[in-house]
Amino acid sequence: MEERMYGVVLWADKQDSKAVIWCEDHGNLAYYSAAEQSAHCGVALDAGDLIQFDMSESRDCRYASNLEHVNSGYAPDIAANLQSKPVERNNIVQFPAGRA
Repeated sequence: MEERMYGVVLWADKQDSKAVIWCEDHGNLAYYSAAEQSAHCGVALDAGDLIQFDMSESRDCRYASNLEHVNSGYAPDIAANLQSKPVERNNIVQFPAGRA
């Protein structure tokens, strides 16, 4: 079953067109690989980009497909902030309000 979701890219490899995405529901991370998405080969992702995507699950993994950029550079320091700071109220990433 697929679900449309927002997420922020935590890590991206431009050369291999792969990414790890923090999902708006704060569940498991989603993985993206352009090699598995022939229609979207060449999507350039950077850490901190806000994207919308179709999320599907297989076993214990989530996969992202049909990516759309919502805001490039939305949270450019997110990966560093998650690594170096304890959870604080002012360290919350706000995702867009509900889906249409």
